[in-house]
Amino acid sequence: MKKKVTLIQSVWIVIITLTCATLLILISGASPIEAISLFFNGIFGSLNGSMEVFVKATPLIFTGLACAVAFRTGFFNIGAEGQFYIGALASAFVVLQFDGVSGVGRILLAFIAGFIGGGIWALIAAFLKSKFGISEIIVTIMLNYIAINIVGIAVRTFMMDPNGNLPQSAKIDKSVCLMQVLKPTRLHIGFFIAIAVVILVWIVLEKTTIGYELRAVGYNKRGAACNGISITKNIILSSFLSGGLAALAGVIEVLAIQKKLVENISADCGFTGILIALLAKNHPIGVLFVAIFYASMQVGASSMQRQMGIPSSIVNILMGLIVILILGKQLICPKKKKVREEKVC
Repeated sequence: MKKKVTLIQSVWIVIITLTCATLLILISGASPIEAISLFFNGIFGSLNGSMEVFVKATPLIFTGLACAVAFRTGFFNIGAEGQFYIGALASAFVVLQFDGVSGVGRILLAFIAGFIGGGIWALIAAFLKSKFGISEIIVTIMLNYIAINIVGIAVRTFMMDPNGNLPQSAKIDKSVCLMQVLKPTRLHIGFFIAIAVVILVWIVLEKTTIGYELRAVGYNKRGAACNGISITKNIILSSFLSGGLAALAGVIEVLAIQKKLVENISADCGFTGILIALLAKNHPIGVLFVAIFYASMQVGASSMQRQMGIPSSIVNILMGLIVILILGKQLICPKKKKVREEKVC
């Protein structure tokens, strides 16, 4: 019965989503059939389009993982966007300032600096929650704006390219750029690093004592405390790991795509990571596939926009709708409660 209800709910979610997609395309003044054809052609019609899916999925995998790790511990990290920016800032600073270090050495330093920077940025919210009981949701949201504007100041002052007049840093050396895997596409080794991190996070969460404690705190804080598990320690640990993972998205964006620090470097990857974690039910492997699915929708929507003028923002509308439908799926097909009749003696 449970599987049947889940199947019915999934079918209704697909029907509602496709109906809304058709209506949005019609409102844009285009033919749904032609738009869908261009959508899939953008994804599978060329090697560049297919590989672009994995390029766009890479930062989403990291931010989705970041949110999933935090959510499973009961720490509601809404600050992956800000942590992304801190990771980008820290990595760009390291590769530009430590030019005496070899290329591989600087890449490793950039990853370490970015991870630690993002982790410490998330720790601010964890500390305020554990010490003063301040909601981490509010703190992480506010820290997003602070981090974004810190990067804005940096690219206009101490990190601004001395040979230019645009708000951006100097270009990083080719020796510290992440290697392209399949030229002439933009696919880079960062995607495979993301897959490795997904597997590592899954092993930590599902197969280790640390992961057990993190999940236990997320399931039932009181029960975990009664069994000798430290709530504060695990919230701090999960927030640091979450912030570090989100920051790695910023590191890879600097070293593989932008090859410099610029404003608006994230393109809302941090906020999208929240949706991905929710759709994946906070499972690391699920995050990988949902991120690829979302990226493919972005690539297909971009193809429709270029050739038919259909706004690519339709993807964001549909993803938001899917999340709402999944969270409220009980309204689509409510489970019947068994009513037990008690005999009155």
